[in-house]
Amino acid sequence: MLFRAPSGSYKLERIPKTTKGGLRAWDAADELLLNAFFEKYPDKSDKDSRLLLVNDSFGALSLALNAYSIDNCSDSFLSHLATRQNIKNNQLEIDIRYIPSTEKLARTYHYVLIKIPKTLALLEDQLYRLKANITTETTIIAAAMSKHIHTSTLKIFEQIIGTTTTSRATKKARLIYSQNDKVTKNQSPYPITITDKALKLQLSHHANVFAKNHLDIGTRFFIEQLDQCPQAGQIIDLGCGNGALGIMIQRIQKQAHLVFIDESYMAIASAKYNYQQENKSTKASFLLSNCLDQYSGAKVDLVLCNPPFHQAHSIGDQTAWQMFTQSRDKLIKGGELWVVGNRHLAYHAKLKRLFGNCRTIAANKKFVVLAATRK
Repeated sequence: MLFRAPSGSYKLERIPKTTKGGLRAWDAADELLLNAFFEKYPDKSDKDSRLLLVNDSFGALSLALNAYSIDNCSDSFLSHLATRQNIKNNQLEIDIRYIPSTEKLARTYHYVLIKIPKTLALLEDQLYRLKANITTETTIIAAAMSKHIHTSTLKIFEQIIGTTTTSRATKKARLIYSQNDKVTKNQSPYPITITDKALKLQLSHHANVFAKNHLDIGTRFFIEQLDQCPQAGQIIDLGCGNGALGIMIQRIQKQAHLVFIDESYMAIASAKYNYQQENKSTKASFLLSNCLDQYSGAKVDLVLCNPPFHQAHSIGDQTAWQMFTQSRDKLIKGGELWVVGNRHLAYHAKLKRLFGNCRTIAANKKFVVLAATRK
């Protein structure tokens, strides 16, 4: 699709590509944010003025601001992958540095443009991390669709950055302007640590890890069924989050080699820390990947998966479908994919279509654990 910005027009695509109608690689908030920035700095293209982009989903901001020196900070490996691909597709040369959300910012920024993330905790963590790298002269503009900007969103900016105002809604999107005039010595409260006494499990969670204040109830239900898993030499925890599934299967199958895979930098950092706290001598692998795209290891005996049913604010089963398809391809003959999901998502139909078989391991009123075997 063609994205028109004040600096030009660019071909943009989502990663993974989607067949769902109406899903673009940008939204009205991207457009509004760029229009506001170029209106304020119509002729500015100073390579010495470092610009920070936070949560640029598929590269719309990075491409449109290609005349600047850009630091692109995100918790999504997939977003960084998409930005690289879209830059390549448009044959652009951009002075751009990709910064995982788990790394410290190393520069002082003249301009900061932020796409408001879905998780409020991630926004809080990002603003605390940003605080040391801005001055009172730094221009800070954030944007989101209006329905995703709440009073709590504005309060976080006010408490951490300073005086905050908003724009009128345009195409159902709004801007947030924040002035760095708040003096605070507070630091980000993340990562946080929770303890599950029933499982004798302690977990450290970075800000963007799902269900950070407790063990996800779907994961808990899955854990209760892990003793029924077949013996395996190689196991993948796909979409690992905090690593709880992999950690718990390792307790049962002590000789298995675990590979933890996620596209979130914070998830991989959390899973790695949690696993190493539990297993001082056992080694596992940790991989940032778009589903299994970046996995090049040997085929495995078992894949455990608690798939997400959304990408940012977009809800759908595309990621789950990709996970299931790629898992089938990475399993040995006789290997098994074990999945937990909400009952209404009807994963059994997808698994039967892909594998030719599916059996129910356990079910309650909300969740179902399914297994499919590669024949």
